[in-house]
Amino acid sequence: MDDDIKLLNYIYQNSLMGVDTISQLIDIVENPRFKRYLQKKYHGYQKFHLKAKRLLHQHGYDERGIKKIDQIKTYLMINMQTLTDHSSSHIAKMLMVGSSMGIINTITTVKKCHKAKKEIIKLM
Repeated sequence: MDDDIKLLNYIYQNSLMGVDTISQLIDIVENPRFKRYLQKKYHGYQKFHLKAKRLLHQHGYDERGIKKIDQIKTYLMINMQTLTDHSSSHIAKMLMVGSSMGIINTITTVKKCHKAKKEIIKLM
């Protein structure tokens, strides 16, 4: 698999994680303004996710999803972290930490897949 496809699939997987995570958090959040904000972000991740899937298919590749065990671990971790504190500020902090980790991992992946610039530009 070439670098473009590896990176596209990485984007597909990470945007799926964003869709799943934000969907779960929308059900937990009580503040109406924050809930609307999360819904807007959910739609953005979903759009990005579907675009990555479409590009993979255009190049003749099937997307590789996230391992079920990783999805379950993330789901349980969110439930544990919001069990005693489901305030908007706590959830916002969780989102910032998760997003920062995602950015760092993406930069690392881009460096590994240095030839993938064409596909990233298509996503923008």
